Amino acid sequence: MTEIKQAPAGSLLLSGSGDATPSGVELRHLRYFVAVADAGTFTRAAVRLTKAGTVLLEESRTVLSLIDHGVCRTRQAAGLGRPRLRFVVPPYLPETLMIETASRLRSTAAGADVDVVWLEAPLDAEFSAIRQHRADAGLGWMNPAGDASPAALEVMSLGNFEPVVWIPSAHPAAPVGTIGLEELVQMDVVHGPRRVSTETYDAWLAVLRAAKACFEFTDPPFRNSLPMTLAFAATSSRPTAVLTGPCRRITAESAQPEPDQAADTYDMVPVGIQAHPLGATAGLAWSGDLPRQLQQVLVDTAMESFFD
Repeated sequence: MTEIKQAPAGSLLLSGSGDATPSGVELRHLRYFVAVADAGTFTRAAVRLTKAGTVLLEESRTVLSLIDHGVCRTRQAAGLGRPRLRFVVPPYLPETLMIETASRLRSTAAGADVDVVWLEAPLDAEFSAIRQHRADAGLGWMNPAGDASPAALEVMSLGNFEPVVWIPSAHPAAPVGTIGLEELVQMDVVHGPRRVSTETYDAWLAVLRAAKACFEFTDPPFRNSLPMTLAFAATSSRPTAVLTGPCRRITAESAQPEPDQAADTYDMVPVGIQAHPLGATAGLAWSGDLPRQLQQVLVDTAMESFFD
């Protein structure tokens, strides 16, 4: 663990690895520790946190967030500030979902005289950041297993979404616009990596393994570039498909996906999967102990988004 020592002048020094545990730690020390970690100083200095150091970093963020939130609510109770809602928007969600939800939340919050603080951070299916009070609410994928919402949370569904599959234009399924699961599992399927959305990845893998027991996903060569991944798939020596994350709302009249005419798709075309076997449910979640005013803002946002 990176050792934190108290300097004679009261400043906080970072040294190389050591076994000492910080003692007499004050809030300012925690803020400094988190700020240094977030700034990447540990990485640049080639100093890596051990498991204990990682735990300290996570707990420091939680403690500081709780204190800041408590101070904010105290000021609000004293009439010294507008209510504030800390809202998490994770990366890798469909752009349309993020834009629509954020726009409606912003409008609804403004009408209720509430300030929104936007936080871009990962949010797992347990909505851990909210349960640990590092955020008040957030947008994310609900647990694919259909388990009940975690205790102390309120969750409202914003609809079901499915992936798009890109396959070679010469594939027999290309003109049809859909591909069967049995056909798909016979191809190499590029999807992931798993850490981007662990629960959804595992749920989809289980569905595909039910069709072919030995099925495995192939990690994308370029996680943030669909065109580069399509180029990789198009030049593969084996029939290869590219499976996106959940990006298309499932409706009774889900149309055939349209290719992006402005992008080079390398002779790969988008199709749907017959019978919609892969999906994910978007959810708006918030802490059940939020003031009624903030909860009403979130309920109104969710209702408008779902019924649009």
